[in-house]
Amino acid sequence: MQSLTAPPDAPKTINPGASPFARVASGRKRIGLMLVAVVAITTAGVGAWTTWFASQASRVPIYSVEIVKVYPHDLNAFTQGLEFSDGILYEGTGQYGRSRLRKVQLETGTVLKEAALPNDVFGEGITVWKDRILQLSWQERLGLIFDKETFELRGRFRYAGEGWGLTHDDKHLIISDGTATLRFLDPESYRLVRSIRVLTPDGRPVDQLNELEYINGEILANIWNTSTIARISARTGRIVGWIDLSNVRPQQAIGSNAVLNGIAYESKSRRLFVTGKNWSDLFEIRVVPRP
Repeated sequence: MQSLTAPPDAPKTINPGASPFARVASGRKRIGLMLVAVVAITTAGVGAWTTWFASQASRVPIYSVEIVKVYPHDLNAFTQGLEFSDGILYEGTGQYGRSRLRKVQLETGTVLKEAALPNDVFGEGITVWKDRILQLSWQERLGLIFDKETFELRGRFRYAGEGWGLTHDDKHLIISDGTATLRFLDPESYRLVRSIRVLTPDGRPVDQLNELEYINGEILANIWNTSTIARISARTGRIVGWIDLSNVRPQQAIGSNAVLNGIAYESKSRRLFVTGKNWSDLFEIRVVPRP
């Protein structure tokens, strides 16, 4: 995958603390307006976040997005994970008694295959590793292992802390848990290999890291309850850019938790897609430098 442009080398709370991208840049919750939209917190919190975030513009790039195409999305899907593999779109959804793993037809939004998670498991992020689809749970500390073709449950694995987002590089699974730490697990033993602390250039931790997508040395992460995606160096954990998606809005959304969540990159065509929890639309986007 090419680089995006040329980058430098259940309720949850917000605490403010590369890349599809050659093609996307050239063509996966105005700064002041974005900053108000960036975070749903108290008025005092918005002011603090705005002041802090504005200061970041001089340290790392802030990108905008153009909407390339809009696809239908199941309005009842509480999206927790989104991923392309071999040209197929997979989606993991959450909520107790309603969590699902799905194979979805991009063009129509039709669910082609589906597996229900146990009623006492709140589904979270997903990723495809070889012939397996792995799906996290929120507070159960339980990962489920599905057969990629049949969706049959092949096993389970355990991990520490909560499960939020899940992706992988060529060697490791990468998990977010709502904190500023991303953990790298061995994909066979599911043991912790290493972790990185996600920090701004001035050393401030960035938490509420949610759905993840690994692209060419960078990890894209939805910042929960915002319209912002962080671009994170997978090597150092440093923020190398912010992507403002405040112009990406569905025609319909259901509920107070209907926020941006879901990043998928289709490597063959180098297309980037995003959606949200209980959104009626899935968007193909192009990331562009902010003037």
